Amino acid sequence: MKIGDKVLVSPDLTHKSVWENGEVIKVEDNSFVGKVVSAKTDDGDIFFGYQDMFKPANNTAVCMP
Repeated sequence: MKIGDKVLVSPDLTHKSVWENGEVIKVEDNSFVGKVVSAKTDDGDIFFGYQDMFKPANNTAVCMP
């Protein structure tokens, strides 16, 4: 993950029922817990946590015949 990547933020961080869209604003390598990601959601809230609390947002559309 790198700054500018579009991600989904885990409900474990947002306390909402669904994954929220966001954008990575900071990535740091913490010597105690590994990578820590900070992301800003579409409504302006900022969340940070372990890398596994975020997943890449898939913006590709799938058309089914």
